[in-house]
Amino acid sequence: LPMATRILITLSDTVNSVYGILLFGALVGAIFGFRAFKNTEKGRYIWDSFKLKLPVFGQLVSKVALARFSRTLGTLMASGTPILNALDIVSDTVGNAVVSKGVLAARASIKEGETIAKPLSQSKVFPPMVIQMINVGEETGALETMLVKVADFYEKEVANAVEAITSMIEPLLIVFLGVVVGGIIISLYLPMFQVVNMIQ
Repeated sequence: LPMATRILITLSDTVNSVYGILLFGALVGAIFGFRAFKNTEKGRYIWDSFKLKLPVFGQLVSKVALARFSRTLGTLMASGTPILNALDIVSDTVGNAVVSKGVLAARASIKEGETIAKPLSQSKVFPPMVIQMINVGEETGALETMLVKVADFYEKEVANAVEAITSMIEPLLIVFLGVVVGGIIISLYLPMFQVVNMIQ
């Protein structure tokens, strides 16, 4: 039999054997173990930190978190919510443990009478542009206005990034499926072609 056909048969036999069942069980166990780890405080922080460092997708995760932070905090402050209470709410809704830690550090800083911009800059999560706009907002007394502008900017960035990633993934997915389906078809038909050639 051709090599491609033998590989396909070996994979099929493995999946239907005891080893396939063990492999499936190990995969299910790993998924549940990972979910349990991710639900712990330390696990969530490690996972969220890892997501921020991913190529391409890390920037998208960061922009989504920054958009949520800016929009939620700006809206709460515009509605008259005290800054400490607003930061508590934002830390719970921002959707990323690393960003949430930076927000709580800012809350502690404000409670001690300092500015919000300094601890955010020390967290290494917030870009200089965001820090600068927050700093200007604090100095001019228009922090909520600056936060809304930051939110508008990052929401547009998220929309553009999602569109770019989608346009990049679609052709890759089509090529991948084409290779897989084509490989299976070739593996199934190669023995038939060999038999026909032998008969001729």
